[in-house]
Formats: sequence, C-alpha cells, structure tokens
Amino acid sequence: MRQFTAVVNPTAGSSSGTAALLPVARLLREAGAEIDTQYSRSLEHARELARRAGEAGRAVLAVGGDGMAGCVGGALSGTGTEFGLVPAGRGNDFARALGMPSDPGELAGVLLRGTARPVDTIEVSSAVHDGISVLGSVYAGVDAVANRHANTSRLLRGAASYYAGGLRAVTAWRPASYRITVDGVLHERRGYTVVAANSGFYGFNRRIAPGARVDDGSLDVVVIHDAPKRLFFAMMNELKTGAHVRRPQVEILSGREIRIEAERPLPYGADGEVDAALPVTVRVQPGALRVLCPEPVPEISSRR
Repeated sequence: MRQFTAVVNPTAGSSSGTAALLPVARLLREAGAEIDTQYSRSLEHARELARRAGEAGRAVLAVGGDGMAGCVGGALSGTGTEFGLVPAGRGNDFARALGMPSDPGELAGVLLRGTARPVDTIEVSSAVHDGISVLGSVYAGVDAVANRHANTSRLLRGAASYYAGGLRAVTAWRPASYRITVDGVLHERRGYTVVAANSGFYGFNRRIAPGARVDDGSLDVVVIHDAPKRLFFAMMNELKTGAHVRRPQVEILSGREIRIEAERPLPYGADGEVDAALPVTVRVQPGALRVLCPEPVPEISSRR
C-alpha cells in the first residue's frame, strides 16, 4: 500500500487545491493508505517538502496546476520517488498529457494501483535557473508574455485568462530574431516564439507540439516564424487541434539539448511560471521521473 505526501500550491491553488484533494484523500484513506498534507510557503519550499517526503520513501503528490506539477516533479527528477498529480490549476496541461482522470474515484484508483511509468524531464539552465528540472515545456516569446498576463489576471480564470492574455501579448508584439542551437546546430529565425516541448500540451489545452512524447528521449522544438498578426490569431485557434503545424510559418525541429537566444531581452516560461529572461539552455533527461498514471497514456511512446 502506497503512503503519500500531498504538497499543495501556496497561492492560487490553496483553496482550489484543498477542494480537489479532499475527496481524493478520503478515498485513499478508506483504502488503507496514509496521506499527509503539506502546504508550501513558496515554490522553493514545495521543492524542499517534496524531496524530504521522497527521501522518507513516500509517494509525492503535486496538488495544483502546471507550475506546481513542474516544481514538485522537477524536484523529484532523478530520485526514483513515485510522483502523482491532483490537478487543481488553470491549465493542468501535463496531467492532460498523461490522461489523468478528473473524477476523484478514478484518480484515487490510479494513485493507489497505477503503474509508476518512467517519463522524461527537462533540465533548465540560465542566469536565474541553475539546473532546475521541469516537466512540460520551456517557451520563449509571445507565449511567455501571454502567460505572464494570464497569471496576473484578477478578473478572468481558466481558458478566458489565457485567451485574453494572448490577445494582449500579440497586439503589442514585435517579431524577435532568435538564435536556436539544437544539438550543436545553429538555426537563425525571426518570429513569435520558440517552444522546447517534452509534452504536446501547453497554455490551457493547446496542442503546441502534437508529435511530442514524454518518454522518447528528445524534445520537439516548435518555431513560429514571423507572419501577419491576423494569421497568428488564426493559428491560435488551430492550436486547439494541432492543425497549426501544417502551416509553412511553423517549423518543428527535434533534439536533446537546445539553447535559445534573442537579440533583445525576452521572457521565457517553464511549466506555466514566467520569471526569467533569455538566454536559456534546456536538456532532456530521459526516463528521469516515475509518474503514477493510467494506461493507455496518450503521450507515452508506443515504442516502449
């Protein structure tokens, strides 16, 4: 029987996280599992709590959205600790990629009896981030600006906050000149964004990289080139299905180590958190995290 420590988001997820966790925790306890709830004071404190619980041999649950999932899961990368998700944020994109159920009973069943499957993580290195790990994606450009707007919105929630943030960001955007080095090969491009994706989803159910798989040992690099803004707005709608990848303005590269630079200071984000600026280097860490998830998993490679 697994024993759990749940680490709850200290900010936006504190109330919604508690609401999401309570029915799941009750079902886990009724099944005989022990679950300890820890409320973190900050993301760094959440990492500390997660590491401490993992060292004690407990499965660790991240309760919150993608920022919390990336924070806690990243802290456990390479440790062998079993990691689970209780989705309670705006986007929940990594949970969506893994096919995590929203029903408390189904979710409790996955956490109790699900297989701990190895998935890749992303190591992020920059002037701000000294080798931290995240789960879903690292993105630099207009989407980082949009996500910052969404995170600071007090009036809108969920998909509405992302759409409004995107509209505001694109309206004011000036195309940037990027230097993208993929496994030692330089690509110079001008455009809207560069996304290094482990998971195919980001930005509240947007399929930015439909071909990405979380266990294939590589990152999909999506580059959206310069284009009229009306075309970019059309692509925003196509992100719902992944149809944007058929446009000539969208280029997809693939590699294990990616460095992203730009000719002006640009923000980059990682798993929903935007607090740093380019340049940044990201590296895939194959099979570094053991995640409790259902079967079949949409974004688990069929080769395994």
